[in-house]
Amino acid sequence: MPSELETAMESLIKVFHRYASKDGKTGTLDRRELRELMENELSNFLRSQKDPAAVDKIMKDLDTNGDGQVDFEEFVSLVVGLSIACEHCYQMHMKKAAKK
Repeated sequence: MPSELETAMESLIKVFHRYASKDGKTGTLDRRELRELMENELSNFLRSQKDPAAVDKIMKDLDTNGDGQVDFEEFVSLVVGLSIACEHCYQMHMKKAAKK
């Protein structure tokens, strides 16, 4: 039976490929696919962004090789960055809870 972390990794891979295969080009996300993934899978994060061009800016930041596509490695950097931010929030929450 896979561990909790192994299950999370499998889920990350499956979600990426579910959206990456929509245009027939497997292995990368174009801007439309990235937007759809974020609207469905990261909706709370996307709603918290006040900038309507947030997905375009994220796409530009993620697309490190400039090919107009986001591959899995580039996508994982988004997940890592969001995970780090969430962990920082978690730590602040735990510190506040400990003071009560």
